[in-house]
Amino acid sequence: MKAVVWHGTGDIRLDEVPDPKILEPSDAIVRITRSAICGTDLHLVRGTMPGMAEGTVLGHEAVGVVEEVGPAVRGFSPGDRVVIPSTVSCGTCSYCRAGYHAQCDRANPNGPSAGTCFFGGPEATGSVDGLQAEYARVPFAMTSLVRIPDAVSDDRAILLSDIFPTAWFGARLAEVSRGDSVLVLGAGVVGQFAIASAKRQGAGRVFAVDGIASRLDKAREQNAETVNFNEDDPVALVRELTGGIGVDRVIDAVGVDAERPKTGPAASVDTDKFEQERAEVAPDAVPDGDLWVPGDAPSQAARWAVDAVAKAGSIGVIGVYPPGFEGFPFGTAMNKNLTIHMGNCNHRRYLPELLDLVRTDVVDPTAFITRREEPTAAIEAYESFDRREDGWLKTVLEAA
Repeated sequence: MKAVVWHGTGDIRLDEVPDPKILEPSDAIVRITRSAICGTDLHLVRGTMPGMAEGTVLGHEAVGVVEEVGPAVRGFSPGDRVVIPSTVSCGTCSYCRAGYHAQCDRANPNGPSAGTCFFGGPEATGSVDGLQAEYARVPFAMTSLVRIPDAVSDDRAILLSDIFPTAWFGARLAEVSRGDSVLVLGAGVVGQFAIASAKRQGAGRVFAVDGIASRLDKAREQNAETVNFNEDDPVALVRELTGGIGVDRVIDAVGVDAERPKTGPAASVDTDKFEQERAEVAPDAVPDGDLWVPGDAPSQAARWAVDAVAKAGSIGVIGVYPPGFEGFPFGTAMNKNLTIHMGNCNHRRYLPELLDLVRTDVVDPTAFITRREEPTAAIEAYESFDRREDGWLKTVLEAA
C-alpha cells in the first residue's frame, strides 16, 4: 500500500509499505477513505517534536471503513464507516474511565508513565504507524473507533478525528463560560474551531490573533474580532478593546512553532532570545530553503497569552510544546494569579458529543477544508502547508 513515511527531519516520502495486519485480538484494520495533514505533523518534519523513528507512517486524522476485526472486537463489523480518534486508548483503565483517554495506562507500549499514545508520533508516544495510508491498524478498536452515522459524510467527519475535539478541549481548559471575553491565539484550523467552540460554550466576545490575512478573514466570518500581529501589537490592542483589563480567557492554539511579527509595533526586539530558544527546541532542524523551517519565536504565543489575559484569568494550552521546552513566563503568570491548563486532547471523550453537533447541522466542519489532494500529491501538499501559504487552512487527502 502507499503511505506517507518519515525518513528523517525534513525528509518525508510517499512509499510502498506492507499492508497492516491484526496483531492483537482487540485490533481492527481500517481502509482509509479520508486523511488529513495537521500542524503536529509539521512539527515532526521540522524537528520541533524530536524522537521520530525512521520508517514511521505519518498522520493521526482519518475516517474509513472497517475491513477486518480481531476476535475481541464485538461492536464493529467489516463495512462499518468509522472515525479514528487521534489518541489511542484502551477504554478500561482508570484514566480512560475518568475521561483522560490521552493518559491511558495501556495504550503506550513504553508503559503507563510514558503518557499519550497517538498515531504517527515519535517513539515516546509508542511509535504507532499513522493514518496517512491506504490502510491502518487500529489498536483497542472498541474505544479507538467511533461509528459515523449515515447522515454524516466523510468530509464532515474527518475534522472530528482531531481538530474539532482538540479545539473544544482547549475552550474547556481555558474555562470558558457564559459572557466571557476569549482570545484565541492562532487562526489556523484549530484556532477556527476554537473560535466556534468558545462561542458554543458561551463566550460573549472572541478575539483572534494571527499574521496571515486569509486566516483572519475566515475568523471574521465567525464574527471574531481579528488582530493581525504584523500590523498591531496584539497585547496592547486587546487590552484597549477590553477597557484596559485584558480578556478573561485565552486559548493558545499555536505552540512551539510560533512566528514573531516582522513588521508593525509588535516586531520583536527579542530576536536573540528567540533564536536561542529555537536552537534548543530544534537542534537537528535541516531547513531546505523556505521548507521545514521551525517557527522563529517558540515562546511568543505563551508570552502573549500571559500578557493579554486579565488578572485571575485562565489559559488553555493546546498548541504543541515538546518535552524540554522551558520558555514559559511562570513569574508573570504567578504574579497575575493565573490558572493554566494544558495537555493532549482526550479525543474519545468529546467525539460522540461533537459528532452529534455535526449530524444535526449545528456545526459544519467542511467550511474549514480549503484544500483537497490526491495521495500522489501528499508531499507537495505538505510543502505548501509548511510554507504557510495563503489559503492553506486545512488539507484533506482523499485516500479512496
